[in-house]
Amino acid sequence: MLLRQLFRRSSGVGNSLFYCVDRVEVRQLIWNAVKDKVGFFVVIRQCYRTKNGKRYSYWALVESRRTARGPRQHVVSYIGQAHEVARQGAKQAAQGSPNRQCKLFADVEPAYVEVDANRVRVERCREFGGPWLGLQLMRMLELDSFFENTIARGREEIPWPLMSAVLVLSRLCEPSSELHIAEHFYRHSAIPDLLGIPADKVNDDRLYRALDALVPHKAALETHLATRLGGLFDLEYDLLLYDVTSTYFEGECAANPLAERGYSRDSRPDCKQVCIGLVVSREGIPLGYELFAGNRNDATTVEEIVQEMEARYGRAHRIWAMDRGMASDDNIEFLKQSGRRYIIGMPKAMLRRFEQDLLDDDWQSIREGLEVKQCPAPDGDETFILCRSADRRKKEQAMHQRFSQRIEQGLEKLARRLQARKKAPNRSQVERQIGRLLQRNSRAAGKFDICVVDDPDRLGHLKLAQLPQFAL
Repeated sequence: MLLRQLFRRSSGVGNSLFYCVDRVEVRQLIWNAVKDKVGFFVVIRQCYRTKNGKRYSYWALVESRRTARGPRQHVVSYIGQAHEVARQGAKQAAQGSPNRQCKLFADVEPAYVEVDANRVRVERCREFGGPWLGLQLMRMLELDSFFENTIARGREEIPWPLMSAVLVLSRLCEPSSELHIAEHFYRHSAIPDLLGIPADKVNDDRLYRALDALVPHKAALETHLATRLGGLFDLEYDLLLYDVTSTYFEGECAANPLAERGYSRDSRPDCKQVCIGLVVSREGIPLGYELFAGNRNDATTVEEIVQEMEARYGRAHRIWAMDRGMASDDNIEFLKQSGRRYIIGMPKAMLRRFEQDLLDDDWQSIREGLEVKQCPAPDGDETFILCRSADRRKKEQAMHQRFSQRIEQGLEKLARRLQARKKAPNRSQVERQIGRLLQRNSRAAGKFDICVVDDPDRLGHLKLAQLPQFAL
């Protein structure tokens, strides 16, 4: 009777009052009733009944009893159309301890559905890790504050400091053109969510205008970065390395006064280019760069770049390290002024001045395969450091051997063609072919002296003549 009263009380209208009954009270009542009346072998069973052609289901609380005819189930109480929560609550109260906390969710069987894996796709995928890390690095370098305090604001819809941050993050995560950033990278990254700039507000024209707003503050930006990086990583700028590279343009570049044709490091002499002079520390941290005309010689940029860096960071006691392309009498004389210190690679032609030193055995080993020797200059103002490397020697020999083999194979092929020709060849055409072959393999071209002569065995025909040590 206690269970019937309980479920009659908690069922109410459509069992909706079951949630309103104190769960502790419900569990305690069921526990006492089960313990006193039917013991612990109690189950909840679903029953069915058909009325007027329609099948109905309801639930009953039953116990198992042993009889002479075998085990039988005895109905303790009818629960009615109890919902899932009511059934689980009754089950827990009948099987568990009254002091045990009820589970928050019922242990029900999961419902499975069929999924076509071929039609599953990922939508609105965004690159988040790189932009987020870049934003944290920007804040550590205080670039966001620099942009806010340096770049003046106007009537632009998107502030230039924010557009500058877009450029920095995009260059860090995916170095590419402004057009690629606007049409592809930006909308597929998390930068719109991190900076709060909608994707439709970022276009190539706005990115280019942001560059125009940022370029006037180039020197201040380089000084700011050098100061922040030096403080974060305890960098020393006592040794500065300077070199020049180039980048070329497709088109005429009529509006760019620095775009000129010159020595192309990209093997594109047909395109106009500009030269870029870069100064870095011994750790490879950039301190600054300058743009020069594309046809400017590297040696003519030394004085300008040294003065610019000294005006920005002070003269101090730094050592300038440069390659042999910077070596000239004017540059050496300039660097000697005011006690500047320098290390400059010298042309190989100067080794003739140290032929005797090269033959001596007083070389000092720096590490395995590398030996050096100090040779004071006659005037005593400079010290030359001779270096020889066993690995470098092997590399140079292998390179010369490879180029020599290419020339030999090309000459053999040309000689066979001349021998197989039925008509007399054109002498100037054959000589141009030899010239192109030697030009492509210029490192070993000095070993060969090839000339085109008349073939005495075939009237009007030609053959190749070479040095005695070279045989086709």
